[in-house]
Amino acid sequence: MAAFMCRSKVICSHWIKIGRFYYCSMVGMTYRSVYNISTFRNVTSITEVRLERMEQNFKNERSLSKNKTNCIHRHNVSCFHMIGSCDVGKATQSKNYQTRNSNITGISRWYSDGREPPREKLPSLMDFPEIVWPNIFKTLRNWILANLIIRPYFDQEFGLPDFVLGSKQAVECVSNCLSRGDFAALENMVTQDTLQVVKRNISTFTLHQRQELALSKEDVYFSFPYQIGIMFNDDDKYQQRFVEITMCYHVLQGLKELRQQGITPPLNMGMLPEYKHKIYICNYRFIKEFTKGVEDQWTVNIVNHFRPSDFVS
Repeated sequence: MAAFMCRSKVICSHWIKIGRFYYCSMVGMTYRSVYNISTFRNVTSITEVRLERMEQNFKNERSLSKNKTNCIHRHNVSCFHMIGSCDVGKATQSKNYQTRNSNITGISRWYSDGREPPREKLPSLMDFPEIVWPNIFKTLRNWILANLIIRPYFDQEFGLPDFVLGSKQAVECVSNCLSRGDFAALENMVTQDTLQVVKRNISTFTLHQRQELALSKEDVYFSFPYQIGIMFNDDDKYQQRFVEITMCYHVLQGLKELRQQGITPPLNMGMLPEYKHKIYICNYRFIKEFTKGVEDQWTVNIVNHFRPSDFVS
């Protein structure tokens, strides 16, 4: 039997038969009238009244649904989230949108777009070029100076490997004193000129940045002497001799704890987000006077800490 449909479409409905006529009685949805084309005639007055009541109920339900949607919408906006409206007629899909409330100041929200929020760059303690990797020519020259000049003529007990181990202990002590702001403890470990410069520059550090300066010698996973220098005084009566050694340390904060847990960081940890912001490079330069008849100790005249991730966009 052929059927003819009118009005808007029905998504979910229940059909009721009255005589030869069919209509949808689903409240809250649109309805259709269906009748036999071959026996077309007007709907009786009783059926028309029922259809009008159904249409009125549908309008009431639709208005109530809109009010509920507006209420939910206003509630979500107050929580800084806006929910996109849904097309009720199509009822196919809905999308959620997030936005910031422009009327609220002092509140910031980061949205995930594959990038991390920017980190504040660690200020410099001293104006000194950043040293990251060794130089093959300087390394060869360092071996010659350490084994053919310093040991035979200045200090027969001097050894570069022993110096590197001892310098790590000094770096740990100096960095922790700087982190605590204990400059009095650095009087005999850092030269006076260097200490004054460090005091002035560290005043620009935040509390968190000062805490980042502290390191442990067990957190150093790679270190090397970058350059060895020997200086002489031209005075014939009192010839002074000094030796300077510039060291570079690669540090991973928390490496000691990771090793205790049996975790070995990968070689490409500098590219991994969970490690790259914990990697620091420290440049320290030590100086000692080897003048004949003078007893001196190694002191620090260059201090610099930086993060490699600060220089990578």
